[in-house]
Amino acid sequence: MYRVLYRKWRPRTFSEVVGQPQVTVTLRRELEAGRVSHAYLFTGPRGTGKTSCAKILAKAVNCLFPKEGDPCGECAMCRGIDEGTVLDVVEIDAASNNGVENIRSLREEANFTPASARYRVYIIDEVHMLSIGAFNALLKTLEEPPAYVVFILATTEVHKIPATILSRCQRFDFRRVSPADMASRLTYVAGQEGAVLDPQAAQLLARLADGGMRDALSLLDQCMGVEQHITIPVVDKVVGVAGKESLFRLAAAVREQNPAQALEEIDELYRGSKDMMRLCEELCAHFRALMLVKTMRRAQEVLVLTDEEYEAVSKQALPMDLEVILHALDQLQDALDRMGRGSNRRTEIEMALLRLCSPELDDSRPALLRRIAALERRGEEKPAPVLPEEPEQPEPSPPISVQRVAIPPIPKAVPKKSGGIPPPAQSLLSGEAEEALPWTQAPLSEEAAPLPLSEQKPAAPPPKVEELSANAEPFAEWPEVLQILREYSKPVSAAFQGSVAYHSGSYILIDAQNSMAFELLRKEEQRQKMRDTIRQVTGRDYKLGPYKRPADPQEENDPLQDLLSRAREAGVSVVEHPEKD
Repeated sequence: MYRVLYRKWRPRTFSEVVGQPQVTVTLRRELEAGRVSHAYLFTGPRGTGKTSCAKILAKAVNCLFPKEGDPCGECAMCRGIDEGTVLDVVEIDAASNNGVENIRSLREEANFTPASARYRVYIIDEVHMLSIGAFNALLKTLEEPPAYVVFILATTEVHKIPATILSRCQRFDFRRVSPADMASRLTYVAGQEGAVLDPQAAQLLARLADGGMRDALSLLDQCMGVEQHITIPVVDKVVGVAGKESLFRLAAAVREQNPAQALEEIDELYRGSKDMMRLCEELCAHFRALMLVKTMRRAQEVLVLTDEEYEAVSKQALPMDLEVILHALDQLQDALDRMGRGSNRRTEIEMALLRLCSPELDDSRPALLRRIAALERRGEEKPAPVLPEEPEQPEPSPPISVQRVAIPPIPKAVPKKSGGIPPPAQSLLSGEAEEALPWTQAPLSEEAAPLPLSEQKPAAPPPKVEELSANAEPFAEWPEVLQILREYSKPVSAAFQGSVAYHSGSYILIDAQNSMAFELLRKEEQRQKMRDTIRQVTGRDYKLGPYKRPADPQEENDPLQDLLSRAREAGVSVVEHPEKD
């Protein structure tokens, strides 16, 4: 009879257990030192190796020729335990033997010495299923068993076990197997079985197994029944999952609020025999990936995605609001719960997507938060101030002869240590700042063709820095922008150290003390990097410009400055004496 892969490739030694070094290393060292406990508790998710380690431990304590804590697998005791002929190793399923009578029978058997082995080992699987009376009956024997008895308890729900039982056991927590370890093991097993498993297909199987090695081997067994060369399309066909393209299209429909596109995609997947419950799980995983990319700087370390998939997810997450993602996760989780209770799966996922594409149909709290956030963003999108065109200047009058007037030297203002634009950037604050700084202009569309000269209209003058600065508000996300720049380039980040930023309409105005910051922004590459970083943080495109602080009232009322200005307006040439040291 054919043996399924998860039984055929069940670990026989601690060294063969995948992804549980915190358990296997400790047990091997205890066995090498001869420190065998009377009770062990193995807890963790399903398919992570609890029962396998329990059987390996039962062989190790009874092996005639152990090797560095591992059973040899060749002696009579190891072969007998593998074949189930050694009566001193008893495996009990607590799900079907959970009564007080079963535990009483176990207590009576424990009083007899082993027939052939060194230890009598009781492996109680799913121990949390025992009744309260059964736990009480087991309590005394578990606390002080005979010297030749070892109890090994295994469970997936440790919170259901009484504290009195937990305190009498040596506890080992099994973790979910990492995707890298699982993919490596699947590739090895496939090679031993004469099949070829692509690396991308191995990662997909590891992601679908959700940390359970047994589930991964079962999925590999199904794929090998179809093709010996296992690729991603083979896995999609066998498991019934939707491709990445379908997930991206559904997420795009949610963002664009296009219910027709979402329902058409669901219909196509349903006609392709895709499991609607698994599709809902995949959509949850996809929106979770969008959420992590949106909120974390190193999300790739958490997500099981290839470089191409991560880039595509990042591109889709950037313009999507976080409220939309959270609303989608909430709706899809509710739909998944209702599917598990027997509701029509297609109808549930169609209803969920319809509410996501039309948030006004949903009265849940996440939907209301999403709609409120959308209204707040619309209110923040104030247009940049449009200044009136300057009146035409009259023709200059003929020059007149003037007499040079000597004016005493004017003391220079001491620049402030904090705030404001440094001296090299002062010229950028004039009315012609838009022309002086090309990086304040929005890029032209490549598709826009120039109109004939007869049809061209005079363009409205760009807003001045003074007007933009007067209507600016603090840009709260600026520290996060600087943090991302610090990861991109430390020298570039140092130029913006201590800077602040403001937003005014479609502009981000930067107030930097270091003049090198403005020199960097004159370069196309650095300017585009700054705009991309702001788009990554805010999800919107902004134009860049310098910020001009309001003039100091004392400087505005300086009589010498006023005299100098009026003299220049009258056409008087002014000679300033150089400042003496």
